[in-house]
Amino acid sequence: MPKPRKEPTATPRDRLSIRIDLASGVRIGPGKIAVLEEIARSGSISAAGRALRMSYRRTWELVEDLNRGLGTPVVTTAAGGSGGGGASLTPVGTAVVERYRAIEAAAEAAARPHIEAINRARAAF
Repeated sequence: MPKPRKEPTATPRDRLSIRIDLASGVRIGPGKIAVLEEIARSGSISAAGRALRMSYRRTWELVEDLNRGLGTPVVTTAAGGSGGGGASLTPVGTAVVERYRAIEAAAEAAARPHIEAINRARAAF
């Protein structure tokens, strides 16, 4: 008797990558969202860059691209000095992260059956 074939399902490696292209020209994707989330976590643009293994300049360029494209700041900064500096998300920055993650979750849920179907079709051959 043949051994029953196990139905392949989505694995943790199967994922959907979302990029939003707004009419203003700004692109919002995993990299910029990671930068915003790391700034929120660390309270620092330079620490966010280090954590994500990118230069301070590149990290700042991603923030500035969002600021220009959205027409409003997504990060607020305080100058360094004896009291230290820092950075935090503005309400718009927080909303961008929250809405992006909501879009990502909804798209992942909608795509899951199709990704599983691709895995089943692949396993059939």
